Amino acid sequence: MVNLTYPTNRILPTAEELPSSDETPVDNQLQNDIPNLLLSLLASIWADRDDWYFGVDMGIYYNPDEPAIVPDGFLAIGVKHDTGERGRLSYVLWEEQNIMPIFALEVVSERYNSEYEDKLVDYQALGIPYYAIYNPLSGRRGRFKNRQRLEVYRLISGKYELLPIENNRVWLPEIDLALGYEQGEHIAWQREWLYWYNASGDRYLTANERAVNAEIMAAKERQQKEKLAAYLRSIGVDPDAI
Repeated sequence: MVNLTYPTNRILPTAEELPSSDETPVDNQLQNDIPNLLLSLLASIWADRDDWYFGVDMGIYYNPDEPAIVPDGFLAIGVKHDTGERGRLSYVLWEEQNIMPIFALEVVSERYNSEYEDKLVDYQALGIPYYAIYNPLSGRRGRFKNRQRLEVYRLISGKYELLPIENNRVWLPEIDLALGYEQGEHIAWQREWLYWYNASGDRYLTANERAVNAEIMAAKERQQKEKLAAYLRSIGVDPDAI
């Protein structure tokens, strides 16, 4: 585990004083789109909560003398979601009461970036309870084509252990959600996506899916009203008089 204690007489740098980007571009579109989808779903699931933060391609600073660790996505619980108009520049542990993110996500790069090796070791040493690796190339090509599509590790006694996956989902009891994958459409792109699920295994819908469902329900209600009005007219009753 990394040491999260700092000399009491040291003035620690603020987020404004630390680099807010490592200037390394993402390797592929999914490294942005998948974490952003998970973020948008949480914004709906936890709309009434202000005790969580989901960072996308944002640095986690754990030591003022070390560079940040930058997951594709991470979730912290017990911190303010709303930190003001500017928001966070980075996730700086000494500014977050040393509240460690509970979950980190990596999407395997087109050019392999040690997601199964160095990054796993880094998140393990940092003490992040859950580490998820999504491999869009699983079963198709690449060095790790034989790895599972989604691997979720849990920190147990300081070591990551791979959790079993059921129905393409892994339950995370600390956040009362499951992480899983299935085919779907997001940003007009039909493919496999990561989603959050409830305890019954039901997938949380995207904003677009909820809007479409609402329109379908409204159309059904309109049809039912039109049928009722037509029936009433057929028996000589004015529907507007009811």
